[in-house]
Amino acid sequence: MQRKTLATTAVAPFGVALALALALATPAVAQMSALDVTNAAASSQNQDLSPHRTPPTPAALDALPVDRLKLPAGFKAEVWSHGHAAGRTMVMGDKGTVFVGTRQLGRVYAITDQGGERTVRVIAEGLVQPNGLAFRDGSLYVLAINEVFRYDGIEDNLDAPGEPVALTEAFGLPPEVHHNWKYADFGPDGRLYVQVGADCNICEVNPGVHAQIRAYEPDGSNMEIVARGVRNTVGFDWHPATGELWFSDNGRDWAGDDGPQDEFNRLPANLYGASFGFPYCHSDGVPDPDIRRPNPCAGVIMPAALLGPHAGALGVRFYDGDMFPVAYRNVAFVARRGSWNREDKFGYDVVAVTTHPDGSATVQPFMTGLLDEAANDFVGRPTYILQMPDGALLVSDETNGAIYRISYDAG
Repeated sequence: MQRKTLATTAVAPFGVALALALALATPAVAQMSALDVTNAAASSQNQDLSPHRTPPTPAALDALPVDRLKLPAGFKAEVWSHGHAAGRTMVMGDKGTVFVGTRQLGRVYAITDQGGERTVRVIAEGLVQPNGLAFRDGSLYVLAINEVFRYDGIEDNLDAPGEPVALTEAFGLPPEVHHNWKYADFGPDGRLYVQVGADCNICEVNPGVHAQIRAYEPDGSNMEIVARGVRNTVGFDWHPATGELWFSDNGRDWAGDDGPQDEFNRLPANLYGASFGFPYCHSDGVPDPDIRRPNPCAGVIMPAALLGPHAGALGVRFYDGDMFPVAYRNVAFVARRGSWNREDKFGYDVVAVTTHPDGSATVQPFMTGLLDEAANDFVGRPTYILQMPDGALLVSDETNGAIYRISYDAG
């Protein structure tokens, strides 16, 4: 695979932008499992439904929908950064650099802040869906489907990152593309946790390969499967008080407009390796209509909460800062990118999820305004959340190539 490391300004030259637009005009063929048994016609859904395209160029600053964002009293939204097309995942380096991953564009950005002046660089491109980013001990880890790279001392070399350390062979991730744009993060135990999604919409999977969350040592050794039956989680975090892993999971498509719903799941510390149901059991105990077996939900860990039908729940971040009111301490913020496999659009927002000692959770609206329900259209797609050192939250908007800062002032 061709790969380049370089530095650029935020906005691609016109020729590059045009080439990207042409490249994205035709959908990439997903490497879906031949065992997929999706029967779209049986769902009685609108057969013209299809995924929404991510623009290959960012929205202009004056076109960003920040004024449409609605938040609880005392909260404020503003544009923190823009001009990074299709930006999604965010991690922060030790020196304050915000690194941003993408899917379709194959880029990794670095955003630096000097006195409120933010500079966007492209530090890597030509990768296959480098959605997975993690940072530890001065090094940036980039996961692109099955490829894994480590950029050592990256914050001191943003203008000339050089060749990264290749860890692909050590991690041994499967090469299938479908549902395998990675999410990764270092856990409290120092291990790197990595998602490996189901390579289908609905199919029988090898439980030792797909539909799981894994944990590795930072060098790719000592892999452990910590959760199975997880269709496609692209966001997880650890509860600040209990240390338990919580994650979003996207429900299957083409089984009806109203579900199965996306899930917010808790992995109990004493149940590593447990199953969360895919492909037999969905949502809060819904048997799959296409892949049937007796007692499909037996032994399955049920969701702590449901996140809505086809919501596209992605980024998860527990809040442990001091800026927001105390009621938000240890609350999980979840970005819902929004539906495509549903006639009436749903999501396109950020919700606040309060967890309870009994393992359940309650979902409440937090950041809304990007979905126009009357027009059944959207103007932005929140994807990931990053807590800043001052306690503010950053929310990435993949559609507009922007990041919003959410702050609080009691006034």
